[in-house]
Amino acid sequence: MSEDVPVPEDGWKHSGVRVVHGDQLDPAAATTPGMDRAVAIDRARMGAQKLWAGTVHIHANAKTGAHHHGPLESVIYVVSGRARMRWGEKLEFVAEAGPGDFIYVPPFVPHQEINASTDETLSCVLVRSDSDAVVVNLEIEPAETPEGVAWIDPIHKA
Repeated sequence: MSEDVPVPEDGWKHSGVRVVHGDQLDPAAATTPGMDRAVAIDRARMGAQKLWAGTVHIHANAKTGAHHHGPLESVIYVVSGRARMRWGEKLEFVAEAGPGDFIYVPPFVPHQEINASTDETLSCVLVRSDSDAVVVNLEIEPAETPEGVAWIDPIHKA
C-alpha cells in the first residue's frame, strides 16, 4: 500500500469495511414531525467523517413539517411509494419522484416531504454530506397553490 496511508493496527479488520444490516439501524435523534428517520452510518456509529446515511419512512397521506439541513447537501433515493417535494421560502415549488428516482436538496433550502400516496408508505434512503444530523424545523405558512417544477439539468432539458 502507499507509504503515505497508514495501515491501522488491526490491518483494517474492524476499522475497514462495515456492514449495517437493515434491522440494526438506530432511531435518529434529530427528526422532523411526520417522518421516521433511522441512522445506518454516522460519526457516532462508524466514525464517518464526511457523510450520514440512513432511511426515512413517511406514512400514507402524511407530510413532514417544513425544515432545512443547514449547510449540508442531501440526496434522497426513493425505494417505494411516491414522494412529493415542496420547497422554497413559502414552499411555493413542487415536484414528484417515484421508485428509482433520486432527489437532491441543496444546503439551507426550506423543504417539506409529502407522501403523495393515500395507502402506501413512502420509503427512502437518505445520504447527507456530513455526519452531523442537522435538522432545522421551520414555521412556514405554505403557499396555497405551489408551482410545479420540471426536474431538469444541463444535460436533460425540459
